[in-house]
Amino acid sequence: MSLANLIQWRRDLHQYPEAAWKEFRTTSLIANHLSSLGFDVVLGDALLASSLVMGREIDVAAEKARALQQGADPGWLAQIDELTGLMGVLDTGRPGPTLAFRFDIDAVEVEESQHGEHLPAKEGFASCNSGWMHACAHDGHTAIGLELARRLAAARDRLCGRIKLFFQPAEEGCRGGKALAAGGALADVDALLSLHIGIHAGSGELVTNPTDFLCSTKFDVHFMGTPAHAGLEPNSGANALAAACMATTALLGIPRHRDGMTRINVGQLQAGSGRNVIPAHAELKGETRGADAALNDYMFAQVQRIVEGAASTYGVTFRILRQGEAIGLDNSPTLLSELTHLAETQGLTTIQSRRFGASEDAGFLIAQVQQQGGEAAYLVLGADLAAPHHHGAFDFDEPVMLKGVDLLESWVHARLAR
Repeated sequence: MSLANLIQWRRDLHQYPEAAWKEFRTTSLIANHLSSLGFDVVLGDALLASSLVMGREIDVAAEKARALQQGADPGWLAQIDELTGLMGVLDTGRPGPTLAFRFDIDAVEVEESQHGEHLPAKEGFASCNSGWMHACAHDGHTAIGLELARRLAAARDRLCGRIKLFFQPAEEGCRGGKALAAGGALADVDALLSLHIGIHAGSGELVTNPTDFLCSTKFDVHFMGTPAHAGLEPNSGANALAAACMATTALLGIPRHRDGMTRINVGQLQAGSGRNVIPAHAELKGETRGADAALNDYMFAQVQRIVEGAASTYGVTFRILRQGEAIGLDNSPTLLSELTHLAETQGLTTIQSRRFGASEDAGFLIAQVQQQGGEAAYLVLGADLAAPHHHGAFDFDEPVMLKGVDLLESWVHARLAR
């Protein structure tokens, strides 16, 4: 029955994906599920440090209306203020440590494939929200959290201590983790686990110590120029698009650093209002990455220098906005042997180390727990994939979710059994 529950939850979430900071339906349904199991629920605006929220520009009323139309729980939706995400707390009432889990809940801004061989399209649970898709398995992560909650609630009388389940908004673009880590809810956490489905590992495998998490800064650049008639008096204008194009070319040419991996990407550029009007505004969206904080800082310093130079060249002004951030992470060594043993008893093949090679804002949560003397780890739950992450045909081997729940539940019992 557990696998059937997992598939049902995952496919429902997959059909109604919600991008970062727009997860109102998802948050309401998770809150309803957890509260029905006896968890205390803390919602986003009481959970996250709002001053550290990044990359959030939404129409709350419109997103709530969409969520309600698509099946959000009305009672819980009314209790959500403006920030999505939540924490569920299961207190056994008996002394013991506090264990925590983090599950990300947002979708990617990707158009889902409608090809007949794509399982969600074939089985009728493809995305109903154009331009949004669960193309990074967060629907699977959330389903694992929901089933784990059900099992732990059923085992409450056999446990001690407390369990916290964090359902984090806005992982895509690394926009929510920093605010969650700084919100205070981790202060009493003794150990934290997070996981990701399918990164460089196949079904039946578990990477217990993924490495090479990249530090990252996500940024928007706005160039503000002066409009003018392009034929009558082009000399009166200041071309924001020209500055953005110059900056884009130069950004992509930033020298990579000798001391380690560095990355730069400009993913979006929008500008202009008409072919005969000097563009008064241009916006580019990009990101830097580095193997460590110093390397990422080097890349972002180059971004700032180039943007300033391009703006000066074309006589426009500029504004750079940080829209997301990730730091590196390292698993607590004391957890590795424990998790390896548990995984092998669950029939998983453990891989001690494998390169992750991307960014994850769970690093902020992991660092917070470790800095206060606790243990934390990030796991990769292997899964065979139909297409790569962030691809319109992405899909994963659904039965691996059950392996994930079994592993996390067994860890709780090993730590909190009476």
